[in-house]
Amino acid sequence: MIVRKLIAAASTGLLLVTAGCGGSAPSGAAGDAAGSGSGPVRIGALHPVSGSMAVDGLQMRRGAQLAVEKINEAGGIASLGGRDVQLTTADTQGKPEIGQSEAQRLISGGAVGLVGTYQSSVSSNVSVVAERNEVPFVMDVTAADEIFQHGYRYSFRVQPGNGAIATSAAEFLTKVSEQAGKPVRKVAIMHEQTDFGTGAADAFTEAATDLGLEVAPRISYDATTASDFTSQITQVKASGADVLAVSGYYSDSLLIAQAINAVKPDLDAVWGVSNGAYDQPKFVSDAGPIGENYFSTNYHFDAQNPETRQLREEYQRRYGAPMRTGAVLAYDAVQTIAAGVEHAGSTDPVAVRNAIAKVKVDPLTVGDGPVRFGRDGENVNSAAVLMQIQNGRVKQVYPPRKAESDPDYSVAW
Repeated sequence: MIVRKLIAAASTGLLLVTAGCGGSAPSGAAGDAAGSGSGPVRIGALHPVSGSMAVDGLQMRRGAQLAVEKINEAGGIASLGGRDVQLTTADTQGKPEIGQSEAQRLISGGAVGLVGTYQSSVSSNVSVVAERNEVPFVMDVTAADEIFQHGYRYSFRVQPGNGAIATSAAEFLTKVSEQAGKPVRKVAIMHEQTDFGTGAADAFTEAATDLGLEVAPRISYDATTASDFTSQITQVKASGADVLAVSGYYSDSLLIAQAINAVKPDLDAVWGVSNGAYDQPKFVSDAGPIGENYFSTNYHFDAQNPETRQLREEYQRRYGAPMRTGAVLAYDAVQTIAAGVEHAGSTDPVAVRNAIAKVKVDPLTVGDGPVRFGRDGENVNSAAVLMQIQNGRVKQVYPPRKAESDPDYSVAW
């Protein structure tokens, strides 16, 4: 296990490794390229730092870099004589084919492991590259569960997946609404149409139906082209749904909130499911009063962990913006690969993979224990939490063991 210490400022030089993007590298090539006894231990980070997802992608790259700095400040990889860790980065541009070629480039350039990618469709392609090259891929933000149904040995995931989050979202909704004396009966759902949003909607629909709820209408959309959701929210209003569930990215989810404010459907709650906006401080500031009381079931940084608070304070000081949960997950993912290298005492990717499968790492995100992977590569201690915007702040409100305050289900739209 990696022992964490206070984060101190350090230089943030990021090395872009220039190497070919062709076919598979020979097994072990990454470790050999990194050097068998000297030079930095390279960890590759793939995130969208250009395009529509660039704000989150840059956050995650910075979170990964902070983890590298923390490891080096603590003495580097002790089992390798104190060798430093170095982050090698790639911009996926949010495109699966670019993520795939960039993953190959980073592996050919010596990465002992990869973290990423924020988008499930990109991670799906990168997981194939990681498997072919026998290099571990620790996913920080990737919601789709399908990746873990192929029997891959080199893919791991820190966050809970769509199924786990959506099931929790349906259970939390039922319990919170019943406790408020306004039990939910009918839920409309809007979701972006890629693997991420569709998977979340599928899982939520199944879980909600099993709990006796009606889920209708179900409305999908293209997050990359959508500019107004007035007609969709008008459809939700006409349906008579008690609650609107939303599974989308940041920009589209903000537009949906603006349409809700304009159309004013008779809703008891707006309920984010793996939503990329409704638990973000930026949404609080961008949406203002219209976002007050929005709920969101998702992974989240552990607001009750002093180390998490220290990390977020350092991020705010350095970059002048609140640190999002995705950046904290990227931090945890890098720490996990470094723990694997430490445990393996080697930069051979196969040895690192085998070590990652066994290590336990204390996360700075909400969980039911240390990051620990099952045979399928899933973090067995990952957990979702319900959040709500209350008085201009995102607060954890359910389950009670993780709550900063009680959920407020009294406000209708």
